[in-house]
Parts: sequence; C-alpha cells; structure tokens
Amino acid sequence: MSKRFLFKILIVGDGSVGKTTLLHRYVDGSFTENPHETIGVDFYLKHLTLNSSEVSLQLWDFGGQTRFRFLLNKYVGGASGAFLLYDLTKPSTFESAEEWVNLVRKYKKFLPIMLVGTKYDLVDPESIDDENSNMVMAKFRMIANIKTSSKTGLNIEDIFYILVKALLNK
Repeated sequence: MSKRFLFKILIVGDGSVGKTTLLHRYVDGSFTENPHETIGVDFYLKHLTLNSSEVSLQLWDFGGQTRFRFLLNKYVGGASGAFLLYDLTKPSTFESAEEWVNLVRKYKKFLPIMLVGTKYDLVDPESIDDENSNMVMAKFRMIANIKTSSKTGLNIEDIFYILVKALLNK
C-alpha cells in the first residue's frame, strides 16, 4: 500500500524571473513565451509517484511585484517548501532575496528552500559567476542552487524531484 503526501510548495522571486513559465513547463509540459503577470497569487496542482508514494503538490505562484507582497503573508502558512527564483540574465534579482526568505519562513524558521536560476538558455554558460548565488544559498541555508530553462526544460523536473525527495526524507 502506497503512502499519500500533500505538500504546499511556494514559488517566489521578483517579477519577471520566470515563475509562471516554470510552472507551466512543469505542470503541463508547455512553454509560454509571454505569460500573464501574476496578480497576487496563482495556484497549480501536480500529482506524481515517487518511491511508491503518491505525492500531490499544491504549487503557489506568488506575484513578484512589490505592490503584491503585503497580500502574501496570509498564504505562506502551512508551506512544506519553497523555490526562490532569480533571473540569470539579471543579477539584480538577488537584491530582494532576504525579503523573500523572511516572507516564506514567516511561520517555519527552517522551511526548505531551493535557489533556482532561470533562463539558462539566454546566457553564455561561461559567463555565469556563481559567487552571488552560492553566497545567498549559504547565508539562508538553502538545500540547493540549480540553473533551469523553462524553454528547453533543463532541470525543471529535477528541481521538483530534489525538493520532494528532501521533504519525503524529513
């Protein structure tokens, strides 16, 4: 008999870093070139089987614009884990990392967070300097720092697998 799990996963980061695009790629396998701006919070569901466990993921897509952040406090309760996304083409998307971490960890001090670099297909891999992302990951004790591309699908399944596996092993 398989075990059943329900995990609430928060997807956060500044506006236009690729949160909605990443979720579309993961949930329905499609790439959306210009998704709509998320106003407040959007919600997705994904079911998977991992190690004979039935896992349901509630995926909460948080609007990244500053004007929506006051709305988000009431949505972070009960979270199992989070992805903090940043845009590999815009180093400035690290500037609010601490604010995002404080928001998602409001009710759970050691909520597992994975740092996710997006838009890998738009950068020259040789030009990537991991110093900032590794410092952010270490400072906030995140579980991983992984680069993705929603356009090509690079590491999209992997980040969810890694987070879910970590949650199942808790």
